[in-house]
Amino acid sequence: MGASESALSSSQQALADEITTVSERSQGVDPILERLKSLQISRPILTSPPTEEGSLTDILIRKPSSSSAHATVNPKVLLELFSLFREWQDEKAQEISKKQEEIENKIEVADALATKLLQRFNYSVSTMKTTSQHLSEVHALQVEIGELKGRLTEVISNCDALCKRIATEGPQSLRSSVKPFAVSTADSDIIRKPASQQDLRRPPLTENKPD
Repeated sequence: MGASESALSSSQQALADEITTVSERSQGVDPILERLKSLQISRPILTSPPTEEGSLTDILIRKPSSSSAHATVNPKVLLELFSLFREWQDEKAQEISKKQEEIENKIEVADALATKLLQRFNYSVSTMKTTSQHLSEVHALQVEIGELKGRLTEVISNCDALCKRIATEGPQSLRSSVKPFAVSTADSDIIRKPASQQDLRRPPLTENKPD
């Protein structure tokens, strides 16, 4: 028994040590109480009191009351509600109109840019077409120039052969005046050169001897 009594006394002392007391009161203000104190009673929307139900049967079945009094709305409160709704509607309409104008401006800018890009693209396409046509004509011109060059070479060779034949087999009066065609072409090349590049030493001229 002595051991049990000592154990109980020690447990009671331990529990007594855990109990704490509040000696001072907190000086802070509760914000919820401040909000509750700041609340005000607003004006009622319904001016007349609601009709009272006659009996439990009327409440359960929702039968209309025999009294002819109906609830009416305060016109001032209703007017304020309509004015607030109208202001909100006007603000939303202005915002929508501003956004619509911004979108229209962006669409106009994009349309103008697209038109310019289309014009430049069409101009590039037309330029490429004309360039391809010119390049296709270059090959034909090269072929034609090659043919003309061949004909000119043939004519020059024929003239040179004719001049050589006249110089060897022709009459004596023509031999001294006729020169090979190659020599004459060389003389023409010398004439085409500038004066600083021309060779001043010209070949001697043959004199015509009487027969």
